[in-house]
Amino acid sequence: MSATAGQAADGVRSLADRFGIEPGMVVMEMGYDDDVDQDLRDVLTDRCGELVDEDTDEVVDAVLVWYRDGDGDLFELLVDALGPLADNGVVWLLTPKAGRDGHVEPSEVAESAQTAGLQQTSTISAGRDWSGARLVLRRGAKAKK
Repeated sequence: MSATAGQAADGVRSLADRFGIEPGMVVMEMGYDDDVDQDLRDVLTDRCGELVDEDTDEVVDAVLVWYRDGDGDLFELLVDALGPLADNGVVWLLTPKAGRDGHVEPSEVAESAQTAGLQQTSTISAGRDWSGARLVLRRGAKAKK
């Protein structure tokens, strides 16, 4: 059993609260692959229902972006995440923790987020191998919708 699965009743369940995910929210997921933290996904889908993919026509309350070094241009991915995002929505950028394959330097996250019109408000441990950066629109940054 993984450390994350062992914490499912306590620590990971509270992640749904720390992610701000509520029942009825529409949550889009980008960058899914076989290395994502399935326990975290399960906790979030238990809270809000199925995650929608990037082809959705819905306005979404939150976007989960799984991103690893080498996945392409982070700035472009964040801009794509903003398309369906509600004005008061949040982007959770999930990246491998330091020392894990695909780790992304915090400076790259900060630079890409700022260029995309986002600001980082917090960082959390999002599982055994993943960190989550909470990104929100800077005031006045979403005039392009």
